[in-house]
Amino acid sequence: MMKIYFKKIEVIKQRFVELFSNMPNNNTLNETEHPLIRSTPPQPSLFQRTCSESKKLCHIAAPSIFTRLAMFSITVVTQSFAGHLGDLDLAAISIACTVLISITFGFTLGMASALETLCGQAYGAGHHRMLGVYLQRSWLVLFLSSILMLPIFVFAAPLLKLVGQPVAVAEQAGLVAVWLIPFHLSFPFQFTLQRFLQCQLKTAIVAWVSGVALAIHVLVSWVFVYRMRIGIVGTALTIGFSWWISVLGLLGYTLFGGCPDSWSGFSSEAFVGLWDFFKLALASGLMLALENFYYRLLLIVSGYMRNTEIAIDALSVCVTIYGWESMIPLAFLGATGVRVANELGAGNAEGAKFATVVSVVITVLVGFVFWLIILFFNKNLALIFTSSSSVIQMVNELSVLLAFTILLNCIQPVLSGVAVGSGRQAIVAYINIGSYYMVGIPLGVLLGWLLPSAIVGMWTGMMSGTVFQTLILAIVTMRYDWQKEVRKAQILIKEEASSNQ
Repeated sequence: MMKIYFKKIEVIKQRFVELFSNMPNNNTLNETEHPLIRSTPPQPSLFQRTCSESKKLCHIAAPSIFTRLAMFSITVVTQSFAGHLGDLDLAAISIACTVLISITFGFTLGMASALETLCGQAYGAGHHRMLGVYLQRSWLVLFLSSILMLPIFVFAAPLLKLVGQPVAVAEQAGLVAVWLIPFHLSFPFQFTLQRFLQCQLKTAIVAWVSGVALAIHVLVSWVFVYRMRIGIVGTALTIGFSWWISVLGLLGYTLFGGCPDSWSGFSSEAFVGLWDFFKLALASGLMLALENFYYRLLLIVSGYMRNTEIAIDALSVCVTIYGWESMIPLAFLGATGVRVANELGAGNAEGAKFATVVSVVITVLVGFVFWLIILFFNKNLALIFTSSSSVIQMVNELSVLLAFTILLNCIQPVLSGVAVGSGRQAIVAYINIGSYYMVGIPLGVLLGWLLPSAIVGMWTGMMSGTVFQTLILAIVTMRYDWQKEVRKAQILIKEEASSNQ
């Protein structure tokens, strides 16, 4: 009996041994063998995501801000030297730079943003070699376009007289415009090289080259104006000289080893798809040209006012300060375009959307800071450009309008940057036409007629057009289907790759 009992115990013991031997050992248990205790990596908080995205944006935008400020300051330095030559010289170079150059500058800069779309998406998808092909394609299209715009400079004097500018100002501005042609011809190479390098996050070299160009320009301007006393023609020539110094610096870096992955030499592939690139570039050019020229219309209106030279000088100071500050939102336009294009090219819809939100918040904060600066230092703004008490007084009167214009124009460039990153420049061009030229200008003319000060009324109406434009762009951006944008970007990249093969 006892033998039977011990035998049963032995059988039960054997079964327990078999059972426990088949169970996983705690020492060897891993996440894949037991789903109940599988650990997931902690998701970053909203604050951490915001900080990370802000760093990525600022990594692109900060050197770009310095670059834009440095290159724009070349024109500002020139206007400052011209302002101390006389009121007529300041009025002439202000008209030439803030009206004539702004047309070609805005159009060429906008056309270059097509490169931002294509290079940004190709870089995000890892097709680095295509960036060099796109760069060469952009040189062909933009340089031919800049040649077609030369009549604006050749016939500047009669065109300015036609729109009502005083004869003396128009003649002097026409003289300056001819000597600004080298400056104009640098745009196709300057803007495309900047975007080519920016899309690869090589922004530091662009900033260094721009800083060197600005330092050279200050020195050359001082020599030409004060030592050699060449006058207004010398000041105009120094702008083109300094911009070409920057172009040669960026070109040397690109061609001689700075971009081994994206530049593999000149290629016949640059001649493939020129028409498609031109259509995208044309929409981009119209988008930015219409926006860039909008507030410059105030200078043309000032030609019909009393004390014409003083009005032109005061408005040119305001427009120059506005343009100076707008380099920051425009840098975020570029940064947003690159970030959105990179994320769409990589197939990350959520990342593109989040980059948009963070960029809008940052630029609004920047705009508010400049709004405060202009309101607090309104009496000292014009001293940088002129010593004329009448011009300083008029700038002081217009400073409140200037402050609110700057604040309003901080959101719109970022929303345009989203369109650039996703290749929707044509939509923004239509919105700009409707908002600026069908709402802002007519309302500005009406208020200019109703209010005691024509220039204040005109400016107020044009600000209303900016508000209308910003609201429409915000609605369009909020209704984006980001997954659809990802699919579009990937299809475009595949089509480009197959066509070049």
